[in-house]
Amino acid sequence: MYALPRQKELAPEKGIQLDQVSEPVSEDLVSVDRHIGEQLASDVALIRQMGSYLVAAGGKRLRPITLLLAAKALRYRGTDHIALAAVIELIHTATLMHDDVVDHSELRRGQRTGNAVWGNAASVLVGDFMYSRSFEMMVTVNRMRVMEIMASTTNAIAEGEVMQLLHLNSPDLGETEYLEMIERKTARLFQSATQLAGVLAGADATTEKALTAFGLNLGIAFQISDDLLDYGPPSLALGKNLGDDLAEGKCTLPLIHALRNGNNKEIELLRSAIENGDREKIQLIQGIIESTGSVAYTSRRAQEYAIAAKSQLKKLPESIYLASLRDLADFSVSRIH
Repeated sequence: MYALPRQKELAPEKGIQLDQVSEPVSEDLVSVDRHIGEQLASDVALIRQMGSYLVAAGGKRLRPITLLLAAKALRYRGTDHIALAAVIELIHTATLMHDDVVDHSELRRGQRTGNAVWGNAASVLVGDFMYSRSFEMMVTVNRMRVMEIMASTTNAIAEGEVMQLLHLNSPDLGETEYLEMIERKTARLFQSATQLAGVLAGADATTEKALTAFGLNLGIAFQISDDLLDYGPPSLALGKNLGDDLAEGKCTLPLIHALRNGNNKEIELLRSAIENGDREKIQLIQGIIESTGSVAYTSRRAQEYAIAAKSQLKKLPESIYLASLRDLADFSVSRIH
């Protein structure tokens, strides 16, 4: 583990807006959305309906933005980055559809989930369609390394989801296991986005390795921040209900740290809430993770990974795209300030 960054390094620029970060690739992002819409065309009406609904629901498009910026930072001049950015987003959407079924979620990004509207069976099957269509799209790029990277990535995502399932309602999950789990279920797709950019641009091994490390650290920073938002002010947890993770029995880093540092009474309350998915105690738990320093610790860990991500970009040629990649790392943690 690298040395803890100095405190003055730990505060990213505040007020970072995603539309500012993505501005250099805004036209490409429109093309990605158009491509996704085209690829969700099907003779099966339900697939078209659910596809249109999910695309209209939007989302941050963080993973496609990451790939597009990385490709442009490497001065890629082709068009395959559009197709692969669409692939990344479709795979992400498919995992969300499956997640919502497993978690019995009814709300995402402030809108009813696919399973809440059409039922679990339809969500699972249309999610499967998105996975298979994604690999069909990869074939058109005609690069075996792309297939290898994404096959490995989708396997890792599935493993991460199973790991999370096995640890539901378990207050004994440690930080090492937690980090391994979020690396697989979240960070690997960010890693693939930046690695694919390197493959498309024909980057040398050193550059591809640096971009791969950037994506991995970015993804971990993003997920740690997202987990902290579950216990933050409702105004920050856009698209989420306060205490969703707790209600689903997920033991995330704020709770893991609080369990290590609370007194006996606090630990007993935390363990009970995790084991029973008790959202009713959310205010008490917010107080505990604040008083035990768990909010500050979780925030600091997220910032460490964001800093580690940016450190991988030092040898890349300076450009507006590289600057936006750095801003993207800051954005991933700016939401928790």
